[in-house]
Parts: sequence; C-alpha cells; structure tokens
Amino acid sequence: MKENLLKIINHYGVFPQLKHFNSEVFELTEAIFQYDAQKQACENIGCSRIHIDKCKEHIAEEIADCYVMLNQFQLYYGIENKQIEETMKFKIDRQLERINKEN
Repeated sequence: MKENLLKIINHYGVFPQLKHFNSEVFELTEAIFQYDAQKQACENIGCSRIHIDKCKEHIAEEIADCYVMLNQFQLYYGIENKQIEETMKFKIDRQLERINKEN
C-alpha cells in the first residue's frame, strides 16, 4: 500500500493533492452535518435507523478518504508513525489540561 500511496502523490504532486485533501475534509464535514440533521429528523418523525446507518457509512467513507490523503503526505515527507503518535499524545494531554482548568 505504501508504494501505491507514494505513486499517487508523486504522480499528481504535493500541492494538487493538498487541494484534493481540502475537498476531502470538506466532504467529511458535510457528511457529519448530514448525519446530525438526519438523526434529528428521525428523532422528530420516528423514521427507521436505516437512514442514520447510511449516513454513518458515509462518514466512514469520508474518514477513509482523509486517511488516504494523510498517509500520502506522511509517506511523502518520511514521517514515522511514532512521531505522529507522540505528537498526538502531547496534544491530547495538553487539551485535557485545558479542560481541567476550565472546570
């Protein structure tokens, strides 16, 4: 999979892929809004879970698209998972500290 992701980003280039990533993030945002609206509508009129489940599937698809793009950038710039995980842990801990200070 790594070779294929690198092939894609090398073929299109970083900046065109960055623009594509931007559109994928927008699509994810829209899918989340759509889920929330569908859930609200179903609670109000009592529709089946099928609509909500379909919206959830759409969110999963858009998250996958974002992961594909993020993995391309990660591989292109040679960033290891460990570095990302350590940075994530730092940022999560920092945010939890901020939440604790708010309370």
